[in-house]
Amino acid sequence: MNKSIKSIALWRDSFILSSSSQQADSEDIRPTDGDHGALDPKTYDAVEVDALFDVINHTQTQIGHLILYRSLARPISDTNALQQKQEALRELESNPELTHDLQRYVKKMIPGEKSLYHLLYGEFFGGLSTSDEPKDGSKKLEFGGCGYRQYVDGTEFAVDLVEDAKLLPQPKTAYLNDLFNAISDFSQSRTYALMHGPVYSSDGKFKTKQEKPKYSPTLSFRPSMFKLLPMLIFMVAIGGIFTFFQNFLPELGASYIGYGILALTVPAVPVILFAIGVSDRDTVIYPLRKQFRQSPELAKALEALGMIDELLSLHHYGQSIDSAKVLPDIVDNKHHLLNVTNAKNPLLIKSDPDFVPNDITLDSVGRLLIITGPNSGGKTAFCKTVAQIQLLGQVGCCIPASTAQLVPVDRIYYQVPDPGRLEAGIGRFGHELKRTREIFFNSTPHSLVILDELSEGTTFEERMSLSEYILTGFHKLGASTLLVTHNHELCERLQGDGLGRYLQVEFASQGPTHRLIPGVSRVSHADRVATEIGFSKEDVENHLSAREQQTNLSDVNSS
Repeated sequence: MNKSIKSIALWRDSFILSSSSQQADSEDIRPTDGDHGALDPKTYDAVEVDALFDVINHTQTQIGHLILYRSLARPISDTNALQQKQEALRELESNPELTHDLQRYVKKMIPGEKSLYHLLYGEFFGGLSTSDEPKDGSKKLEFGGCGYRQYVDGTEFAVDLVEDAKLLPQPKTAYLNDLFNAISDFSQSRTYALMHGPVYSSDGKFKTKQEKPKYSPTLSFRPSMFKLLPMLIFMVAIGGIFTFFQNFLPELGASYIGYGILALTVPAVPVILFAIGVSDRDTVIYPLRKQFRQSPELAKALEALGMIDELLSLHHYGQSIDSAKVLPDIVDNKHHLLNVTNAKNPLLIKSDPDFVPNDITLDSVGRLLIITGPNSGGKTAFCKTVAQIQLLGQVGCCIPASTAQLVPVDRIYYQVPDPGRLEAGIGRFGHELKRTREIFFNSTPHSLVILDELSEGTTFEERMSLSEYILTGFHKLGASTLLVTHNHELCERLQGDGLGRYLQVEFASQGPTHRLIPGVSRVSHADRVATEIGFSKEDVENHLSAREQQTNLSDVNSS
């Protein structure tokens, strides 16, 4: 059996299960300016991570959904963990029986997982009735009843999570073994013992069966408002009062009082039951679920379920790719590298079966890649393909390509013009330069940087000077850097310094082929683009001529 992955590589610093009163969702994982990992919010949006998630997401559980989302939004960079995850994927591909059993296991957990969240985060408003689903029209998890149904179903899920996992065939890979072990370890925890039951409550404290003194008279918690002992005491008391009036005071003519008291007890029963339910909710269910929410063992076991679901989703995504696909070779290196042959864009291969593949080469020799050519030629699609393939490889799944080799990144930066977020006093040039500065000072030799133009909004000479020293800086820093530019003069300067590898958009007689070939484009094809969108010199002149004729005709009619 393979050596187990170190916990620090497999498990994150914090679990997804929320210990607060609010259930975690994707917004809690999405990168923010103050809290992000490899992707900052600007890069996250530029790379279209949400769309990429939609393409590869085949998860069935809520926790699996969030695990996969986290893998993309906050990718890990541990080489060993990624290699082990790939090995688990290969085991699923080679062992259909294991895959089928895991799929059946995950599917069986879906209803119970939902019930667990209802228990942990629901608000129960009392009443004799109960409900399985939240009240309509409310974003909160609000239920009638006192939470008995949610308690029973939620705790049964925890038991089923463990017991059904015992029936699964033993996997061979360390990754799956660690996930199985996390679920098994949960069964040894105090939280599991409380959820399995019985639970003994005394003076606001809860004890498991093992913790309860052997001869203690403490009663176990029964998740129902129909409590045997309280109801028995109540009925005995009513029966005693009725008997007293019937048998001991007949000479006073007070026997009718007994019947009156008996009649009054009928409407009192629901009130007593409601009081029992509210008491159980406030003194047992709410305090217990707080302990459940704060349990690292439960959070880890639930995360293990999500990671199994995520692995099945990645397996399903791989099977859905009709063209060439490959699990990239994950290597450990002092510098980032990404070498891919026949790479296709993960977002476009479904909608565009004829998408033109390109090779990607980012290595120690060509870690500065300059891409030139006109708009609509495929430059942006290529850059997004680079970032998205890096992300998919760093999730641990296959990519649409023939061969691939990559080093995990610690940061991905994608800079695009952002005129809508200007800061007072610095203008567009200062705003974009500030973004470039932020990227540079946070990049390392393990970073991937994509720059869509540099130093716009200033004079030609200043743009040339700034761009040259910035790109030279990124090259010396060691980060893999892509620049999209129309500035062939800048390319000539960098070539003179022996820096960079150069790709240009290939053109045929009918227009761009969307293939990138070696070289520097020295023509903009602006006239072709203007003609395609109906804004050529001829279009402008025709419009002015038509306006002039319309004006002359109006003048004639008015005279």
